[in-house]
Amino acid sequence: MKHSITGKITAVMIGIVAGTVLLCWFINTSLLEDYYVEYKQQKLLSTFQMADRASSEGEIGTEKFIIRLEKQCANSNITMMIIGPDRTIIHSNVGDDRTLLLQFLELIFKVDEDAEILENTGEYVVEKTDDRRLKTDYLVLWGNLQDGNLILMRTAVESIKESVEIANRFLAYVGVVAVIVCAVVIYVVTRRITNPILQLADISKRMANLDFDAKFQSRGKNEVDLLGEHMNQLSETLEETISELKSANNELKIDIEKKTEMDEMRKEFISNVSHELKTPIALIQGYAEGLQECINDDAASREFYCEVIMDEADKMNQLVKNLLTLNQLESGSEQVVFERFDLIELIHGVINSTAILREQNGISLAMHGIGPVYVWADEFKTEQVLTNYISNAIHYALGEKKIEITVLPGWETVRVEVFNTGNHIPEQDLEHIWDKFYKVDKARTREYGGNGIGLSIVKAIADSFHRECGVSNVEGGVKFWFELDSRSQ
Repeated sequence: MKHSITGKITAVMIGIVAGTVLLCWFINTSLLEDYYVEYKQQKLLSTFQMADRASSEGEIGTEKFIIRLEKQCANSNITMMIIGPDRTIIHSNVGDDRTLLLQFLELIFKVDEDAEILENTGEYVVEKTDDRRLKTDYLVLWGNLQDGNLILMRTAVESIKESVEIANRFLAYVGVVAVIVCAVVIYVVTRRITNPILQLADISKRMANLDFDAKFQSRGKNEVDLLGEHMNQLSETLEETISELKSANNELKIDIEKKTEMDEMRKEFISNVSHELKTPIALIQGYAEGLQECINDDAASREFYCEVIMDEADKMNQLVKNLLTLNQLESGSEQVVFERFDLIELIHGVINSTAILREQNGISLAMHGIGPVYVWADEFKTEQVLTNYISNAIHYALGEKKIEITVLPGWETVRVEVFNTGNHIPEQDLEHIWDKFYKVDKARTREYGGNGIGLSIVKAIADSFHRECGVSNVEGGVKFWFELDSRSQ
């Protein structure tokens, strides 16, 4: 792969190792010789200081000090000589004292003009010189001790350049081997890291194609393995979610088909009912006309039958009108005009229009709500809802025969509740009272001329407003309610 992580990591690590080797080579070449000379110089100075302290304390000729001095010189490869003021050799660790003394004197009296003075403090002098005969570089230190004796020391400075060359050659060999080994090790290690990543990439590609059969095989608990386990969980979750979506989609299709079927049945039902009612209406009207033509000679009977026939005709005519209204609402062909009006004022109007019916039935009405309360809705249809609720309350009010209307304003909606005393609606009937032609108490409904369409119209109007309506059994009676928008949006 062009942008392989393995290749990038291997190249970076090889670069680091090679750079480290080159840095070591540069340091060896540039600084090792100076460091070596400085190290030798410090050894000479520490030996001088040890001898100087011993001379001040009068221990310069003791056996204990000589042993310490010999040990220090042996460990640091230092040739040393202590000379008295009369040029007698007090102590020396070499066999040829005379030759060494002459070499020291040459340095002291500047016979060797090529000598390089490294340090001159007045107490001692450190120089770098070479032995022409042996062709070897030396560091030489001479100085006066506190007891007046002269100390002469030198240490050979090995050919550091040759040592650096050998070290660099060895470092080059080691560096080449290190780079090769590093390349192999890093490649193997990164392959172990990237192989699971490539496996995850393949799994994610298959998941993108909705193939959830591939699973990551975890071998440990590192970050990649945890990612693999999470990918497995994601795969299972996606598979379950897609399965649920497919099921929901299938159910939605079924619901749509059922709704379409129910719409067709509803339209057909209303159309058939409307059609079937035309015949009995025509018959009733025909009998009424026959009675008016004195088919029955008994005037009182004729008058009674005429009133019954005309009353039934009026009820059937009202049923047809309600069915047509309901059909228009449910089909959406009935136009809903939203406008802003005072709900309290509308409620008072409905209350006034039903006052005679309440008085005939001995029913009291209480209104709970302070106006004005403005809402956004179709004013005419809202009046239909209130009229249906109050009419039902009047017909079913029992006991104390009380009706209470409560207006509850809210931030987004206004809730209107209509309560009447009386019997509770059976629980099994609560969800069906909004169905067309459904009657809880058929005898009582027939008694006041109801046809089971009123609450269906209420439900259809509430749906056209995109708001809720409902009913509940409460203490002492039944409460119907509906909601309206208090804001324009």
